[in-house]
Amino acid sequence: MTTAADDRSPAAAPDAEGDLGARKLRLLDVVAQSVGFMGPVFSSAFVIPLVIGIGSATGQGGGLASPLSVIIAAVGIFGLGWVISQYAKRIHAAGSLYDYVTEGLGTRVGAVAGWLYYGGVMVLGAGLALLIGGFVHDTIRSELGASSIPDWAWTLLVVVVLSALAYLGVQVSTRFQLTMALVSLSVLTVFFLYVIVHLGGANSARAFDPSSAADGWKGIFLGVLYGVLLFVGFETSANLAEETPDPRRQIPFAVMFTAALALGYFVLATYVEIAGFHFDLKRIAAAAAGPVFALGSPASAGGYGAVWLRRLLEVVVTLDMLAVLMGIFVSASRGMFGMARDRRLPAVLARVDRRRGTPVVAIGALSVLCVVFVLLDKAFPGLYALPQTPHYFALFAWGSTFGAFSMVIVYLLMCVGALRRPQEGGAVLPVASVIGALITAGALFGSVYKVTAPTIWAPWLSLIWLGVGIVVTTLTLRNGRRPAAGASPVA
Repeated sequence: MTTAADDRSPAAAPDAEGDLGARKLRLLDVVAQSVGFMGPVFSSAFVIPLVIGIGSATGQGGGLASPLSVIIAAVGIFGLGWVISQYAKRIHAAGSLYDYVTEGLGTRVGAVAGWLYYGGVMVLGAGLALLIGGFVHDTIRSELGASSIPDWAWTLLVVVVLSALAYLGVQVSTRFQLTMALVSLSVLTVFFLYVIVHLGGANSARAFDPSSAADGWKGIFLGVLYGVLLFVGFETSANLAEETPDPRRQIPFAVMFTAALALGYFVLATYVEIAGFHFDLKRIAAAAAGPVFALGSPASAGGYGAVWLRRLLEVVVTLDMLAVLMGIFVSASRGMFGMARDRRLPAVLARVDRRRGTPVVAIGALSVLCVVFVLLDKAFPGLYALPQTPHYFALFAWGSTFGAFSMVIVYLLMCVGALRRPQEGGAVLPVASVIGALITAGALFGSVYKVTAPTIWAPWLSLIWLGVGIVVTTLTLRNGRRPAAGASPVA
């Protein structure tokens, strides 16, 4: 089968150093990339409280009706997923998200979108690396009362190990994600079901009743704006199209399957994080360590478990964070590789290890950025300070906000491009594009609505980064090559 990436004209063919490994990924590997990057267990611990309205900038959210917010957000995600699936049937290249926007809105906008998207992914990854190191260090100290290596050393250890796994090959990377995600998802799902069974008659359909939301539909839709963030990364399997034997079928399936799997899991998790506290928002808000960990605590502390269970939950959340960071290494390195091959980024980023087919320079670039974040954390402890919050978490909050905001802008551009230049998908595509555009635009609004400093700096810096991308890509377009989106469509 020929692909858009394979159909490049001779003038646009990649250099010898720009060839990825053989097409040997299975469907399970491709799904693992999307699930791993999305990090459902990690999101259930740290993002679902925002959907509920705990810790959000407005202090509002879906409240007791938050599962409805998740379901509505998922409708938009399915619309976006349908758009991505139609692009994925035609364009099979590393850096696919950049190619999708290119086909819909042209080379100039596509290049800027790639700059913004993969820049956002890299910053998100660097911030997450800090969080993992700090979380592991602080958890060992609080749970075991023992000292360990410093938090920065944990971060560097994680970066070194994951960089090495990424270098060893994409199959190693995806299998690592699959293992981490399966273990963490299985443990959390069993625990959530246990809580539901334990509640017995205290279970209620109130969580799906709009009247349960303290702020009515306004609160529910504010929850939707954060709910979209739960699904960020579900599309990243598209970056593996050049290493997949049947991308025309495998990528669309992986995208839509991941969205469906996430919907079921997030509705379950959101319900339990509300019902487990007997529909009492004050009790949820009082769970300072996070609702998931509070529910796993001993009964004497208001939970349903024991000390060992809480510790187990902390471990599996860490495992899921590792899967997310591994997914970021895979996605960001393929994106930088694809853009560098097209001369939208320095050509050195397109170099690969000839034996393993991995983009080693791009992997190294993300590793260096992680080290830069460690230096920023230690050298400038007030750089992004938040009240009563470790600085590593504050920098993660900045990095994740920057990354999610940047990625969602590109989601919106993909939907607009699909409307402008419709492809396969018939009458469903325009509807899916409109729904996806509305939800993603709402998520962008939620990123700035009533958000105060220093968190508001992240969206503004993302827009500044966008401006830099416009300048850089304008200067490089003349010497660039025709991207995969400009090649002939799949026969």
